[in-house]
Amino acid sequence: MILDAREQIKSLLAMRCITLKKLAQMLSETTGKACSATALSNKLRRGTITYNEVIKIVKLLGFKISFDFDEKNI
Repeated sequence: MILDAREQIKSLLAMRCITLKKLAQMLSETTGKACSATALSNKLRRGTITYNEVIKIVKLLGFKISFDFDEKNI
């Protein structure tokens, strides 16, 4: 089963016991741009979050993104 970005980020937040509100605060502090939990939630719900934003979130949460080659899909 493949999870979409929203489900994956919510899963990472749960693993780290971090709320969406706290994540928004962390993003605001590191980027210098205002980010509210509501705006972040809306991006996740609508599927309009960018890959660059996902990279920032994953890094803030202490994870990394990796790609594995899948020979079955050639």
